[in-house]
Amino acid sequence: MSHQNTDTVHDELRLIHHALNGSKEELFSLMERSSPNIMRAALRNPALDEAHLLALLHHTGLHPDLFTLLHQQHEPPAGSYQVLFAMAQHPEVPAHIVSNLLPRLYLFDLLKLCCLPGIPQDQKVAAERAIIQRIPTQPLGNKLTLARKGTTAIVESLLKEGHPQVVAACLDNPHLKEGAVHQFVNSAAATAETISQIARHNRWKNRPELQQAILKNPRTPAIWFTLLLPRLPRSVVRNLALSPRLTPQQKQLVTEALGGKKQP
Repeated sequence: MSHQNTDTVHDELRLIHHALNGSKEELFSLMERSSPNIMRAALRNPALDEAHLLALLHHTGLHPDLFTLLHQQHEPPAGSYQVLFAMAQHPEVPAHIVSNLLPRLYLFDLLKLCCLPGIPQDQKVAAERAIIQRIPTQPLGNKLTLARKGTTAIVESLLKEGHPQVVAACLDNPHLKEGAVHQFVNSAAATAETISQIARHNRWKNRPELQQAILKNPRTPAIWFTLLLPRLPRSVVRNLALSPRLTPQQKQLVTEALGGKKQP
């Protein structure tokens, strides 16, 4: 072994000794240049606490094995919630560890992961999926918060449930896309109440494609035929009259809009 290699080994052995027995202050300096061997030793040091690991996880360029070591340690400090959350949002954490961490995070911390800058897209998508999996069992209050603050995928999933209060919150979410609203109007989940919410919403009420979808739904209240039909081109109204989905009452309203006679 060369002299240089011998010195390197001695340096690491010295650092491992410090990691095992060092004070809190010494551990902070070790966290900045931890190798897996040093980290293994530090995890056995009774002076190691959550603050040391959080400081470590603020760094990038960490050895991948460090995440594995931390993930394998289920007792505090490595197993503390704040350390788990710091690992989950680290841009270099391996995907298989992320998938194991996400089920252990609180719902709204998952939402933070979706929105934090610097989080890789695949981690954000994984966090979205974890949230969406939990949606069916969430209380109404949590669903309303997610509807107001959620990403596109989250708000679309909530919209599909069709709960009127949640739908109202979804419609205000800037991430919601017209295509998702159109799909909802055409779905079995849309009711007279939720269709009316869309038809009168300032953001959505003047969109021609949505207006036509609303008028093709058999559950759409008659008032929207009265209000919307006069705004549509005559060719659109004629096509609407051919829709097999309309109820007899709705067809009569369309006929009247085309100049036909009222039924006695």
